[in-house]
Amino acid sequence: MDSIAWMAWTLPTAIFFALLGLTLAGCGEHDRHERDVERRVGHEGVNRGEDPRAHQEVPDHRHHARQQHERDVPDAQHPALLMVDTISSLGSIEYRHDAWGVDVTVAGSQKGLMLPPGLSFNAISEKALAASKANTAMRSYWDWHDMIAINKQGTFPYTPATNLLYVLKEAIAMLEEEGLDNVFARHVRHGAATRAAVKVWGLDLVCLDPHCYSPALTAVMVPEGHDADAYRKVVLDNFDMSLGTGLGNLKGKAFRIGHIGHFNDLMLMGTLSGVEMGLDLADIPHRSGGVLAAMDVLKGRDVVSMSKAQAAVA
Repeated sequence: MDSIAWMAWTLPTAIFFALLGLTLAGCGEHDRHERDVERRVGHEGVNRGEDPRAHQEVPDHRHHARQQHERDVPDAQHPALLMVDTISSLGSIEYRHDAWGVDVTVAGSQKGLMLPPGLSFNAISEKALAASKANTAMRSYWDWHDMIAINKQGTFPYTPATNLLYVLKEAIAMLEEEGLDNVFARHVRHGAATRAAVKVWGLDLVCLDPHCYSPALTAVMVPEGHDADAYRKVVLDNFDMSLGTGLGNLKGKAFRIGHIGHFNDLMLMGTLSGVEMGLDLADIPHRSGGVLAAMDVLKGRDVVSMSKAQAAVA
């Protein structure tokens, strides 16, 4: 990687950039994009999200990340930085920091990398590093330069989460053993199987654009007049399975099915079975057969040998 990378503790992205003294001009919602462009270009940062935690949508960075940035910031000499949140997607969705011309990438340990929360990762372009050096705003704990200087000695300026670094080493070994192409394909397959189940159930997806479907998470609307959180409680009480809640204006209107990280076909089938049985118990209108539809998707794949670790879990 051409960029400089380091790790520290996790922090919400907007707060993180604020402490670094970089102006964060956010996007994310497609219907807001066009009217925000003119306002954003005058700022120091253009934020992109590849993080599907919230409402399932994932911009297609493989084709549009740099092109979209160039559209928003047509002057190649413009100081705006392209910053991407990959908290959930790193390790589960293809992402190329250098090849796509990203200036700052923020990632976390607790999603696709399969670790507990506690580590955060940054990839920083030379352009972003220069912008940080030129910034006179006060900051201490989250200063890149202290971290980079001490990293050259093989350590950290603050007490590191040493146990998580050992776990990270094992997680990377697991990803390499399976092969990244297989990891990405597995997440895509699980996303497709989950959406097939939702379609048969007759429920609506939160994400309406197929180009933005997330391989890591599927958010599902419940019919009007029903409470998604009450449904989630039914599933938790009966099957000891916790579905994600809807966020923001989708609170009580949607639930989220995660299929990310250390996750195989049988785990997904157990998850979808719990969802479908919960729909029955909660008296939410739906059609049966979603689990069978997901099975058909999974059976139609090209078989990829599982690692011994995955097979043991299954």
